[in-house]
Amino acid sequence: MYISYPPANPLHDDLSANPIFTPSSPSHWESWSPEYPGSPVGSSSSLQLPTIPLPAPIPIPNAIPVQLQWPAAGGGLFPIEQTVERWPFNPQHPPEISPPPQAFQAGPAWQSLPLLEPQGQNVPPSQAFFDGAHDFHWEGDFQVDARQTVHVNNVGTQVNNSNTYYNVQNPGEAHVGDLRDEVQVRQSAYNIARLDSLPKHPDMSGKRGEYIPDSRKPEVEMVREAESTSDKLALCIHGPAGIGKTTLAGHLSDEFRSAGRLAAAIFLGAFSTETMGPETIVKMIAHEIGRIHPQAVPKIVEAMDQCHRTSLGNHLQKYILEPLKSLHHRQPLIIIIDAMDEWGDHLTFLKSLILFNPGSSVVKFILTDRLNPCASQLPGIDSLSIQTFALGPISRDVIKTYFEKYLRTVPWVDGRKASLADVEKLTELSGGLPVWAATVISLLSHPFNESPPHEILSEIVGNRRQVGGSDGLGQLYRNALKRLFPTSDAQKHFRRFMGAIIVLQESLSLFDFSMLTGIPSHLIKNILPALSALQTRSPPSGSGNMIHPATILFHLSFIEYVQSTATETSFAISAFESHSVLALSCLEQLFRLPLPSPHHSYPLRAIQNYVVKYWPYHAWNGTPCSNNGWSQTEHCAILQTISAGTQRQWATLFHKTLMPGHDELEWETEAEDESKLGSETDYEPDSELELETEHEFELGSESETETQDGLEWAILMELADLLGKSGRDQWGFQVACLEVAVRIDGGDAEAWSELGWCYEERGRRMGGIQMHEKALAAFRHALKLRPESHPDHADSLGNVALALRSCCQLNGNQDTLSEMISCSRKALMLCPAPHPDHDRCLTTLALALDDLYRHNGDLQTLIEVISLHCQGLELCPAPHPQHSATLNNLATALQSLHEHDGGDIDVLKETISLHRGALMLRPAPHPYRYMSLENVANALSVLYSSNGDEKALNEAISLYHEALALVPPPHPDHSRTLNNLASGLKACYQRSGDISTLNECISMSREALGLRPAPHPERPSFLDNLADALLLQFEQNREVGVLDEAISLRRELLILRPSGHRYRKADLEDILHLLEMRWEVTGDDRDRGEIDDLEAELAVFDDECEDSDDSDPEDPDLNLDS
Repeated sequence: MYISYPPANPLHDDLSANPIFTPSSPSHWESWSPEYPGSPVGSSSSLQLPTIPLPAPIPIPNAIPVQLQWPAAGGGLFPIEQTVERWPFNPQHPPEISPPPQAFQAGPAWQSLPLLEPQGQNVPPSQAFFDGAHDFHWEGDFQVDARQTVHVNNVGTQVNNSNTYYNVQNPGEAHVGDLRDEVQVRQSAYNIARLDSLPKHPDMSGKRGEYIPDSRKPEVEMVREAESTSDKLALCIHGPAGIGKTTLAGHLSDEFRSAGRLAAAIFLGAFSTETMGPETIVKMIAHEIGRIHPQAVPKIVEAMDQCHRTSLGNHLQKYILEPLKSLHHRQPLIIIIDAMDEWGDHLTFLKSLILFNPGSSVVKFILTDRLNPCASQLPGIDSLSIQTFALGPISRDVIKTYFEKYLRTVPWVDGRKASLADVEKLTELSGGLPVWAATVISLLSHPFNESPPHEILSEIVGNRRQVGGSDGLGQLYRNALKRLFPTSDAQKHFRRFMGAIIVLQESLSLFDFSMLTGIPSHLIKNILPALSALQTRSPPSGSGNMIHPATILFHLSFIEYVQSTATETSFAISAFESHSVLALSCLEQLFRLPLPSPHHSYPLRAIQNYVVKYWPYHAWNGTPCSNNGWSQTEHCAILQTISAGTQRQWATLFHKTLMPGHDELEWETEAEDESKLGSETDYEPDSELELETEHEFELGSESETETQDGLEWAILMELADLLGKSGRDQWGFQVACLEVAVRIDGGDAEAWSELGWCYEERGRRMGGIQMHEKALAAFRHALKLRPESHPDHADSLGNVALALRSCCQLNGNQDTLSEMISCSRKALMLCPAPHPDHDRCLTTLALALDDLYRHNGDLQTLIEVISLHCQGLELCPAPHPQHSATLNNLATALQSLHEHDGGDIDVLKETISLHRGALMLRPAPHPYRYMSLENVANALSVLYSSNGDEKALNEAISLYHEALALVPPPHPDHSRTLNNLASGLKACYQRSGDISTLNECISMSREALGLRPAPHPERPSFLDNLADALLLQFEQNREVGVLDEAISLRRELLILRPSGHRYRKADLEDILHLLEMRWEVTGDDRDRGEIDDLEAELAVFDDECEDSDDSDPEDPDLNLDS
């Protein structure tokens, strides 16, 4: 028998409730063979329990009184009191048969209802009620009716430890179907606890602006229509500050939630996002999904175990897409994200949405932004399936109604109220901006105004400028601030306070805030009432004595106004200076941290917790980056006075605060600094270099001789390393530690290198070029600190080359490519054989030259690539871990040689042999197996093109399919594999003429192209592939629209391959052919001008380029970059 208690909080629920068991059908018990003598009515017997394995034991009494109700022969139920005891269950020594409960039957006879339990020896009771159960059999059909228990319905269930899926729909009265599904009440609580460890969205109670009924009725109807009819993935509602986007987003959130369609709603303006990367916001969205849809929680918990240090695309797939898929909702669920422009990483997040399929049946996004993202010139935004809608001002009638309603609430003096003319004037001046109207009412209603409301109203309506944007709002804010803070002292206090809350990262009590900022409490109390006149958001309930970050209380337009360079000096605020002030205060507070005690661990006060977490962040954003500038700051002087013990205590508390549950820091007395720069490298043909860097620092090393600065530097480096490995999205804190480290010891190249790797890895996960450019700057700084005589000069050159390659792959800049080759050559010269890094430098240079060859088609460059790979292969014989990668690199270069030479079949066969060898060394589940599958398929496709071997083509398509299954979206190589498979299908269509094959090819080509936005270097080959497929479709159906699309793609291709490109001549001929075809079909002379221009360019085309293209024709069917 099994009794389970499914508490929402297992540590607080009453676990001694009396469950009532009711067997629904005695026939289920007929298989029970032993008979037990009857016992008197009301007697108790002992029932041994096999125990259930769960994540942690629940505290329950050793014996639980249980009332069992059994059916009597004459009908009705007869209650019997039983004592249920806890017993462990060992499959090797199971307990003996215990007597089943006895049931009363009308008449003198007793009837024993059988209960099948494990047989064997009795074992002593255990303190762990749920520990140790394995593979026991239980037959029966129980219905348990008790508030603190579970409804169990199970017949003939074999239970083992693998059956751990929980489904508790109602904690008060959960229903359990199959025991294999239901032994998991505690697992549900465990999953909820895991979910609650994700970043949480702040409580929005009282913060959202009031939605005036029907004020946005047309817009709401438009959103509903777009959601139900459009196949676009996202709808972006954009408009200027103060237009009411957040209020509308809140109303839409309520509407979709009431309809059961809301997946999550995130209001980015409600909290500080400065230290939050895209992964954190994705996890916050997942937390909201789990709260609204508990059935999705198991999938979210799976994501928490699978997404450590993976790409943003993988986070979106695991945390959002798969949990929503598991709900099997009939319609797409809606994710609302408000104030995208208030988040520094919003463009990266937008770009990542390209990974979702248009017309998704699982999820759609509603976004709000001040700007139209399609006008942002964000690379690849054209590939995002997004519909935009410009939100206009609120109608004049709605604004007028708003003023009429709230002007009645103003505490007018001497009966001087607003007139009808005032209402009309205010309505006109508002320009339909809700934030302007709300601010006016707040100013008039402010109880601490020195001037009566009618004077303030007179000043406002005397303004002749209508609000049409930031100018009107700026004038309103300027006049309000002058009235609220009229003296120079008041303005100074305003700047000090407002600057502090603009950079404040967490809410603090008034007392703690005063301690942190040095602003006396009485001044804060004087400033708060005055500033409340400009608040457009209410503070969270129950936080009356708290000081909140500015974004929680004030509209973004006001925060931007006071930081604008155009704002007059009296009210202008510098975020840099405000960060500097808080950083200085935090450093001073470090002296007050509690000393460590082996006997007591007292919780930190709120201000201590803030100081521990955020002093590096404020120092990063409030001090000069250079070491010279840093050395002149007070921050540097204070750090030099902080003892090693205090620094270690801070590091311990910082580690505990940001990485709870991790092993505590250990302090060593002997120095050990192991630097493994580039020691573990896996090179893939035309893939990103995987140069892993691990710097491990033993804290406190050389404590007898190190300077205070040196010790602090080492601590920051170690903490940054631990943050990177923690599995949490702590990048903001990680980079803050490293940024402060390079300030403290700007002459240490290792710190700059670590900072570069931090930015480089961030760039790989986020996909944007900005992080790679920051990495490049840090690596360049490290290189300057390591002259040619330095033993690590070659390492720094390799790091610079790596960052240059990352930038070049995203922007296609050929100057960057040239510098990358130069750095790689210098690194190789400094690492001659038998230097341990010689093979790594060979590969780095070979890949750089291969990039150059793909641009210019120079045969000598390709021959050097092949030579370098051959040398690398000699240095990495089997079973060297780099052997398979080197085989791939050499095979890819030989395939390029086959294409350049016009089809040497022996070279191609050698290519296939090398690729097959690499594939054999990468059995499933090798992470690079998909690459080898693609490489073999590419080579077989070329073989088919050379000799028409249909078996080679069929095998190639099969291998492409296998590779594609290994890289589902949002894998970064999904598009490349998709494009290659489309090329194979195109060849298959040309052989068979099957139109369905061509349609599948075009569909895949379109999807692949959408995932390679400009200026991605692979986009030209994807454009070429789709244009060729569309030409085949036009030849089949003669639809001019298909030909128009092919021409459009060819025109873009010409832009991406300017004069001098190795394929320029072939591209000119291709588009010229298409234009002539269209002119023949339509007879439209508008193409003649373009045709003449193309013919003229071809006529004067450089002879050398012409010869190069004649001997090295492009094979557009294959993208050999895998």
